[in-house]
Amino acid sequence: MIGFLLRAAIVALGLWVASRIVPGVGFNSTETLLVAAVLLGIANAIVRPVLVILTLPITVLTLGLFLLVVNGLMIELVAHLLNGFFVEGLGAAILASLVVSVVSWVVSWSIGPGGYEVMVVRR
Repeated sequence: MIGFLLRAAIVALGLWVASRIVPGVGFNSTETLLVAAVLLGIANAIVRPVLVILTLPITVLTLGLFLLVVNGLMIELVAHLLNGFFVEGLGAAILASLVVSVVSWVVSWSIGPGGYEVMVVRR
C-alpha cells in the first residue's frame, strides 16, 4: 500500500509539472491533484490493460506509438471523472502523459532499483 501511495505521489508530481508546462491542463486545488494521481493509478491498473489488448493491432501497425494515445485517453478519463481537473483535448492529454512519464522515469531512476522498498523499510 505504501508503494502505491509513493507511486501516486510521483504521478502527482508529474501531473503538477504537466499543468505548468502543457497548455490546457490544470487543477483547482492540491487535493484535486492528489485525487487525480490516485485515480490515474487505478485507471492504469484496471482500464489501460484492457485498452492495450483491444488496440494491439493498431499498436503493432504504428510500432507502439498508439500507446501514447492510450496513455492520453487515461488522462482524459480521469479528467472526465474528476471535477476540478481540466484537460482541453486529446492533444493536451497526450502531451501531459508524456510529461508524467518523463517525470516518473526521472524520479524512479533517482530512487534506484528497489528504491520503493528501501524507502518503506527505513520508516
